[in-house]
Amino acid sequence: MKKVLFIFLMALVGVLIPNSAGALESPAGIDFSIRFFDRRIYYVETAPIYVQVTVTNNSPSTYRFKLADERAFSIDFDARTISNRPLDQADLLIRKRTQSQQVFFREIAVETGESFSFVEDLRDYVSIKEPGSMVIRARMYPELYRPNVVVAAAVSGTPLSITPVEILESQRINLNVRPAIITDPEGIPLEMDVATGATLVRERLAPDQVVEYMLSARQKSQWERFFLYLDLETMLSRDSLRRRRWIAESEEGRRRMVKLFREELQAEAIDGSISLIPSSFTIQRTEYSNTEGTVVVLQKFSNHRVTEVKQYTYFLRMSDNIWTIIDYRVDNMGTE
Repeated sequence: MKKVLFIFLMALVGVLIPNSAGALESPAGIDFSIRFFDRRIYYVETAPIYVQVTVTNNSPSTYRFKLADERAFSIDFDARTISNRPLDQADLLIRKRTQSQQVFFREIAVETGESFSFVEDLRDYVSIKEPGSMVIRARMYPELYRPNVVVAAAVSGTPLSITPVEILESQRINLNVRPAIITDPEGIPLEMDVATGATLVRERLAPDQVVEYMLSARQKSQWERFFLYLDLETMLSRDSLRRRRWIAESEEGRRRMVKLFREELQAEAIDGSISLIPSSFTIQRTEYSNTEGTVVVLQKFSNHRVTEVKQYTYFLRMSDNIWTIIDYRVDNMGTE
């Protein structure tokens, strides 16, 4: 119940801060703008929607601001339908802002007449589940996103008193999202099983069945089956550094990145925690809506005379009627 309340309050903060009277006006001569980085035809729940964010200094003095390594603490996107209905925040954004963590940042200095730009995936901030036309606007927090004071006031029941903060707001741009592409009559990608030569087909399994399928395949070292329900492109860009490199690459470069990422996973060179072979596993809890799912699994790993116990939380997404794993979290539970 506390978790649900906290998430509700965080969503409330996202509404209150941008519209509060405590927001300071943008400094004179500082222009904050957005544009589509690689304008294309966009579809529901498919490829990223990259937006280039630019801060331009037209003032006579140097403009400085803080830029968080996790951009969720520096910017927001507000997306609304033509009827002015706001779209929900992305689950990824809520997770980033509600977990306990240190926020690392660097100070950016933009000289007179210069600009500073970076690119973000709109889907990391806004949940786009339906086709249609919408209007996008960005907000930037030069002193970082700080909801603590507002949340504390809301929990205590005292009147909300928001310390004035500087917020940069961009112009509005229009976005049209089309219905998802169906690549074949079933809308299911195919892959070959190296061991048998048979065609592997992604089936319409429930989220817990997808996770069980993946873990069972790993126990048997059946790599093609292990990768079948992993969304490698999304997993590849889980951290900010890889995401920025991914954005900068061409389509050919991105294919190479996915291939290398798969090879490194198989060699347990990176992200070893998802490639480790569990001696046993027990699915503890499964929760899902029409498009998002979470599966919590208790996994045990034999390490000489000690058995390590870890709790894995797998995050899944429904696309083309198929559940795939897009992220995971690991919590150490001790040893046996």
